[in-house]
Amino acid sequence: QVQLAESGGGLVQPGGSLRLSCAASGSPFSIYDFGWYRQAPGKQREWVATISIGGSTNYADSVTGRFTISRDNAKNTVYLQMNSLKPEDTAVYYCNGLKVTTRRTYWGQGTQVTVSS
Repeated sequence: QVQLAESGGGLVQPGGSLRLSCAASGSPFSIYDFGWYRQAPGKQREWVATISIGGSTNYADSVTGRFTISRDNAKNTVYLQMNSLKPEDTAVYYCNGLKVTTRRTYWGQGTQVTVSS
């Protein structure tokens, strides 16, 4: 099974940028669709963005135009570039891997993003 490790979170001012990384290991990277989810305090986990094996992307309305998901198959890494950050983007961000052959999903441990002045 795949192991996912997120990094890149931190504290940023409103309007700033961060790039999250999700390093995958333990299983062929190319057979997974990947996604980013987030969970704010007191709220349910919500979907942010996904990228398919073929590179097709989809975004939640709340992040469209500000966030970009990408994957580097040579580095077994998925990225989430976050620009024009807002306080409401504050959350723990989780990487998700969907193995397309079995439809089983895997999660990373999460990385905290705090947007505050």
